[in-house]
Amino acid sequence: MSQTSSPKIISPTKPDASAGSERKPRRLGELLLEGMIITQDQLRIALHEQRKTKEQLGRILVKLDLVPEAVMRDLLGAALGEGSIDLSQTDVNPEAVKMIPKKLVERFRIMPVDWDEQKLLLTVAMPNTMDVGILDKIQARLKPGTTIKSVLAGESEIGQAIDKYYGFELSLEGIMREIETGEVDLESLASAETGEFSHPMVRLVDSLLADAVRRDASDIHIEPEAGFVRIRYRIDGVMTEMRSLHRDYLSGLTVRVKVLSKMNIAETRSPQDGRFTLKVSKREIDFRVASQPTTHGENIVLRILDRNKGIMRLEYLGLDTETMFLLKMMMAHPVGIILVTGPTGSGKTTTLYSMLNFLNTPEINIMTLEDPVEYPIQMIRQTSVNTAANLGFSEGIRSMLRQDPDVILVGEIRDLDTATMALRAAMTGHKVFSTLHTNSALGAFPRLFDIGVTPDTLSGNVVGILAQRLVRKLCPHCKLPSKPTALEREILGVEASDHVVIYHATGCGACYDLGYKGRITVMEAIPIDDDFDNLISHRATKTEFSRLAQKKGLATMADSGVQLVLSGIVSLDEISRVLDLSSRFRH
Repeated sequence: MSQTSSPKIISPTKPDASAGSERKPRRLGELLLEGMIITQDQLRIALHEQRKTKEQLGRILVKLDLVPEAVMRDLLGAALGEGSIDLSQTDVNPEAVKMIPKKLVERFRIMPVDWDEQKLLLTVAMPNTMDVGILDKIQARLKPGTTIKSVLAGESEIGQAIDKYYGFELSLEGIMREIETGEVDLESLASAETGEFSHPMVRLVDSLLADAVRRDASDIHIEPEAGFVRIRYRIDGVMTEMRSLHRDYLSGLTVRVKVLSKMNIAETRSPQDGRFTLKVSKREIDFRVASQPTTHGENIVLRILDRNKGIMRLEYLGLDTETMFLLKMMMAHPVGIILVTGPTGSGKTTTLYSMLNFLNTPEINIMTLEDPVEYPIQMIRQTSVNTAANLGFSEGIRSMLRQDPDVILVGEIRDLDTATMALRAAMTGHKVFSTLHTNSALGAFPRLFDIGVTPDTLSGNVVGILAQRLVRKLCPHCKLPSKPTALEREILGVEASDHVVIYHATGCGACYDLGYKGRITVMEAIPIDDDFDNLISHRATKTEFSRLAQKKGLATMADSGVQLVLSGIVSLDEISRVLDLSSRFRH
């Protein structure tokens, strides 16, 4: 077995042996109704659509957003008595990928996941594990003695994994050569989504967008310099330079992006905003675009909004047991406001969406007011603020209170009016979530006092405050162990006699030589009780709040970060880059 971590296979529930071998197989619709995953009306809608399209019922339910693909995957795995796998949370073994060529995985829509050299066991994810014909065809291409273990996975998850681990094979060099010489680049033409001829500049932009999505970038920067154009991606929160193009490409790139996002291509002296949706590898990706005039031309930044990654299950945030317990205790409060704090890009919106997704049931009415709505969530009424229509945050909250909500999400508290309306909603029997720009959880109170909120309004209405950052996880394929130095031991709070191993980044093909792959949340959770309310009513300083939190033994973000280092998930260098660890030095 390689050093890669084993895939996370969800074991099925064992069938009841007492039922006997003559037990009639259950229909999918019956299982979904019995588990109260869908209603009879929703099943009727899906069956009506099935009669028209002749597709499988499970595929239709997922397509109509009536059942999440992950739920369908796990349910089918349990019904068939087989394991299922969540590819989005699994580190695929590169050795397994090498064993099956891309043409075959695309043809059969399968994904090799793990390879055990000693047992000659290849684990393969499939949307239909009962397809013996595909398994036989794969077996024929493997070396003798190899056993295939099939596990169930969602179709879209398999498609994303294929794109991520096999690549798009789009020839940027070929496209640029075509622009320069006029000779058609057949390779990039064959790789295009439509398969039809399109202008090479269109294919160049499409290939850049597809490449950024494949590398899990959150932003694409097209930056004009005096003599060239720099292309940079923000990957795991850090800017990475990807390409440098001749300045002649700037006009074409800018016009293509502006046309996609419905901007005014004739206006180059004023900032513009736009948005568009593009199908990348058979799934829709949203791009939010902003242009800014600079001394060398228009600077273009595209924010990538992948709906499949924007809404995470609460347990996938990577929180430790204690923080997760505190978070769920806060959400269990029937009324009050929960604030999530942190700088821009610290994952506040993702955390809030995960919390809403956790609470999202047919029994409650959840409404959001955002600037703008980033990811659509089923059963939640989402509204974007619109200053042109006189719909700001404070006006929006006032309007939402007449819509009979149980839970309200306010995208951001920016001013006194918004803060007052959000707290008024919390006072009148609603559960309110919002964000605030502060550097720590306890810094929220001085910030709210600063914008004009009175202690009497705050006291008794704040359920809890979260502060968070995102740190890059070490690539599991290439991280290297080392013994901590004396200074590192002091920061980590371990003695010289303790046997401690920490890891640092190197770089390999699996992580594009970055040494890091993915991000994890570092969070501090402060539940607000009577002791904190007493300090609020006296308009206490941040130092007094911090002293009380320390007395109660509440963990800070630095404490959570150190635990991640000791667990081998992140490096100490990465924690130091994101968090201030100076308080951990002994004086």
